[in-house]
Amino acid sequence: MSRGRPRTAIGTFGEIALTDLGNRYRASTRYRDLDGRLRRVTATARSARAAEAELKARLVERPRHGGGGVLGAGSAFGDLCELWLADLELRDISEGSKHNYRDDLRLHVRPAFDAYTLGEITTGRVEWFLKQQAAISYSRAKHLRTLLNQVFTFALRHDAMTRNPVEGTSPLARPKHEVHALSLEQVHALRAAAAAWRTGTGVRGPRPDGKVRDICEVLLGTSLRPGEVLALRPCDVTEASAGMVIHVRGTVVRRAGVADFRQDHPKTHASNRRLAVPEFAAEVIRRRMALMGPEEREVTIFHNRDGGVLTLHNLRRTFREFVKDAGLDGLGITPRWYRRTGATVIARGLGLDSAAAFLGHTSTAVTEEHYVAVDQMIDRSPARVLELTLRPIDADGRLLSASGGAKEDELLDEIDDDAETGDVAR
Repeated sequence: MSRGRPRTAIGTFGEIALTDLGNRYRASTRYRDLDGRLRRVTATARSARAAEAELKARLVERPRHGGGGVLGAGSAFGDLCELWLADLELRDISEGSKHNYRDDLRLHVRPAFDAYTLGEITTGRVEWFLKQQAAISYSRAKHLRTLLNQVFTFALRHDAMTRNPVEGTSPLARPKHEVHALSLEQVHALRAAAAAWRTGTGVRGPRPDGKVRDICEVLLGTSLRPGEVLALRPCDVTEASAGMVIHVRGTVVRRAGVADFRQDHPKTHASNRRLAVPEFAAEVIRRRMALMGPEEREVTIFHNRDGGVLTLHNLRRTFREFVKDAGLDGLGITPRWYRRTGATVIARGLGLDSAAAFLGHTSTAVTEEHYVAVDQMIDRSPARVLELTLRPIDADGRLLSASGGAKEDELLDEIDDDAETGDVAR
């Protein structure tokens, strides 16, 4: 193993040599550039001290041979943000996601880091920032962590940083989260409230046209996102021999400064899907389509008086009135609860994979964590087996004496048969 002089680290220099040139002095050293090559750097001045100072100034401002970028450790964080935003515009993601990234960067990230250069942003500073945000909102901290990770990864690709300071920060502590779905009693109460809303005597103003009531019924029968129901058009509906099928290929979205509009693709690629519609929801869609002319095939089924899309704001505002009239206010019920309710029914009846596919999720993990309510049903089979085997009178010891395998399986099947006929509860 060689024991020669240790290699000069990239971005550093060796010993400074001073040479007396008569009436001037020359300072020189070897500097290792970012491409790994050692290059001699010199400076001259009238005194040795001045020559050394001039040399160090040149080293600080030295062009980065082989770096290939415009950012460095001394660059301002704001410069990195501007370049990252320019790159963001070229990425193949939804305009809504881009809008959220821009807002998060402007409102939360830049105020915290704009005073630093890239070399001054450490893991400790990022940790402190994320903990501050987590104290306000776990969701916000999670989004900002993702954003910072993308920004600093971009800096790594441009050789502006040697490591991503997000790496090594503490995992965010997820708060306890319980998924709530509507009970059948709540479904009926909301249906009744929607049917009776503003229909009594003494109601001022125009009578409701029932659109929000019908939207709720379609939400319940399809588990679509509210924006996806508002985006449905007659051209997205097909009547098959086995019943109605809808093609989900758009959604109504909100953008700051503009009116709600129909986007020609849903939230994710997996959300573009075809779904069979239960008859109670299909009847609503047929009734609404019957009010439309053949020239309106590409007009949204649930449109306003001018033929434009119904806004998400108006849907939520009217739905809050339904919830209040049903006596369910204070529970946090929103139109999205219909999606959770459908997911819960499908997951319990057909399995989690079927629920994820129906909702347009790419992973069952998202479905299970955010949309399927915990099953409160109690499996009484273990109690029946324990009772049969360990009760003080007439205990059946076959399971404890069985050697396993096929014989044990037969005994368990026999116990299950006994339980179904009531023989266990003696």
